[in-house]
Amino acid sequence: MKNTSILAILFFGSATLVSCRKEIKSEKGAIDMISNVYFNASKNLNEVKTFHISKLNYSNDSIMEIIPDLNFPEVSVERNFIIDSMSYSLGGNPESAILSEIVAKQKPVLVYNKKGGAIFSKEEIPNYRNRRKLNDTILFNKNYKRFEINSPWVYTRFYIYPTDTILPYSLYKHVENDYGGRLERIDSYNKKTDTFVTLQIIPRKDWDEEAKDFFSFNQYINKISAKN
Repeated sequence: MKNTSILAILFFGSATLVSCRKEIKSEKGAIDMISNVYFNASKNLNEVKTFHISKLNYSNDSIMEIIPDLNFPEVSVERNFIIDSMSYSLGGNPESAILSEIVAKQKPVLVYNKKGGAIFSKEEIPNYRNRRKLNDTILFNKNYKRFEINSPWVYTRFYIYPTDTILPYSLYKHVENDYGGRLERIDSYNKKTDTFVTLQIIPRKDWDEEAKDFFSFNQYINKISAKN
């Protein structure tokens, strides 16, 4: 699929789950993963397509992932429950999905092997040791640390937001450990295809409605089970 191969230019197939460290854990919220792809970028930035790759709603370490259709982002094509590096399919009606039954009956998929949505990996960024520090910059009223990696085919810039708050999903955990912050943006230019790709990790406080129904329903089921 053309869209998938374009996004692979940026991802290098890599993102990581958060490991344990002494910082403040965000208890509730959501993360939007959005990518803009600019074609014929050396000419101008007018030919662009936006992809809403994933909506990760979380309650502590439990994640409900909503995967939008890449061409029709208002339509959800898949919904997963992710915990402890395992991904379970929630089917078409996640608001009535009972987690205890899903976990008991369904064979999970390792997040590193799942298809679509947010990509998880244990790998480091290729050529990371040859990175070059850049001056800090301000984007969207936030201060970012930056570094770049320049290879023969791809030039990439990474933007880290300094913060003590960690989320249950992160891109390239080794970068966040090294820079003491959250990697929230990657800009990548493919010199061979003349394609410029941006990836943004956008945290927000509120859940999507589907996730709100899902978490609320399972909290209710847990309370009923505890009483019995």
